[in-house]
Amino acid sequence: MKDLFGKAILDFQTNNSPEDLITETTISEEDEMSVAYLFRSYDEMPNLEKKALQLSKGKILDVGCGAGSHSLTLQNDRNLDVTSIDISPNAIQACTLRGLKKAKVQDVMTLENEKFDTILLLMNGAGMCGKLKNIPSFLLKLKSLLNPGGQILLDSSDIIYMFDDDDDEDGGKWIAPPVQPSASGPSNNDYYGEIVFNISYKDEKEKPFDWMFIDYNTLQNAAFANGLRCELIMEGEHYDYLAKLSI
Repeated sequence: MKDLFGKAILDFQTNNSPEDLITETTISEEDEMSVAYLFRSYDEMPNLEKKALQLSKGKILDVGCGAGSHSLTLQNDRNLDVTSIDISPNAIQACTLRGLKKAKVQDVMTLENEKFDTILLLMNGAGMCGKLKNIPSFLLKLKSLLNPGGQILLDSSDIIYMFDDDDDEDGGKWIAPPVQPSASGPSNNDYYGEIVFNISYKDEKEKPFDWMFIDYNTLQNAAFANGLRCELIMEGEHYDYLAKLSI
């Protein structure tokens, strides 16, 4: 990996002629992503993220911290003990420059010998496991990092609306299209929330990588199957939600 996402973050932090990231996925066309958005203040954050930060307590692990904005809010505004991790060296360098005290390059799946009261997976952080088949090992790893009474706070979206725009008259749950191979929808072998991301920055292209949006019902089933309670905390305006997992 060229760490282009992290390079954009570090360029913005150091004022090194930052540019927008160009993103494209298997279900969306090429689009520009403002790096400045990753540096947003608490007041600029979506309500789901604000709620997650309000619920955060004790010793906190911010997984996939990116530019570190969530961690900074908890560290500076609430004086909480926050460990911020990301697999991007450039992003962690930017986090350190921004003043985060405990930021390190770390894959959560290889984190050992530490326990936390709150684990944050914001900006669809659960998607980092890539495929639905990886959810059990991912949840069990997070569970192993929790103190008794601890919590995992994560947000995601149900992207079935990308495939079928006919909901019922009562505004009920979206119905999945027929499960069959299709260039525009899910197939027998794929969960519809699985996508492939392509990122470009300053005329460089990152190697495509798997990502996943997990709907709440699927998350709830996976949580229960792996010994975790799952609670829907809040729903957003566009099929997004905040959930809490606990032992």
